[in-house]
Amino acid sequence: MAENKGAPGTLMLCATPIGNLGDITERVLEALKGADLIAAEDTRNTKALLSHFDIHTPLTSYHEHNKFEKAEILIGKLKEGQDVAVVTDAGTPAISDPGEVLVRRCIEEGIPVTSLPGACALITALTMSGMSARRFVFEGFLPADKKERREVLLSLSAEERTCILYEAPHRLLKTVKELLESLGDRRAVFCRELTKRYEEALPMTLGEAAAYYEENEPRGEYVLVIAGADREERIAREQAAWSEMSVAEHVQHYIDEGLDRREAMKRAAKDRGVSRREIYQELLTCQPT
Repeated sequence: MAENKGAPGTLMLCATPIGNLGDITERVLEALKGADLIAAEDTRNTKALLSHFDIHTPLTSYHEHNKFEKAEILIGKLKEGQDVAVVTDAGTPAISDPGEVLVRRCIEEGIPVTSLPGACALITALTMSGMSARRFVFEGFLPADKKERREVLLSLSAEERTCILYEAPHRLLKTVKELLESLGDRRAVFCRELTKRYEEALPMTLGEAAAYYEENEPRGEYVLVIAGADREERIAREQAAWSEMSVAEHVQHYIDEGLDRREAMKRAAKDRGVSRREIYQELLTCQPT
């Protein structure tokens, strides 16, 4: 319990197991027992967790659909001096789960925030995948909005770092086919049921995965760890795409993005692997006489 009611309480982000209950930390158990209130993504799931560890702290819901209005209610309780623990269904709060909005509001209000580390599916999958872990990018779940989704896939097509995505089983095959079309047949590892009895990490190319999941129904929540783009292949692919444009169209593309003509010519020259002078000469020959 918070002892000094004259000062604000502390928001505690508590990582919970992603499968194996043995992965919960002693610090998290102490925080859940000592908090005045636990804000849970799904109170039903959290009740089962608390029951297992004989914890009886009051619960309230805090999820994607009430995260703004509920954040203000929780801020009020924290200002009263109450300590609030935040948990998700599994893993670390604010990583593809509610929490980020509440943390930001606490910082704005000068309310102490602490994060109690523990299980995190993306790190678990990355470390067991065999992919390069020196540089990686985490995209969470791809956006549902079609335009935003296309933009993210386009950015990933040029991404040279290891890419990590989350996906639900009923959407996995569709997502794999989109990744294959946008990224090419890259190496990947498909991780599911992490830390659980039937944990699995399947190394396949995206093409092999598309064929595999056509025949085998995906089960469980997935973490996809995908190799980054090969730099030389990426450059060749980009140059091939630019070559489908005329030089004038290429330069105009950057002008339309807000660059001046000189900078647009410079960017087009870099894309095509030629000098700016060559771009300039090509534009001169295209001008009507």
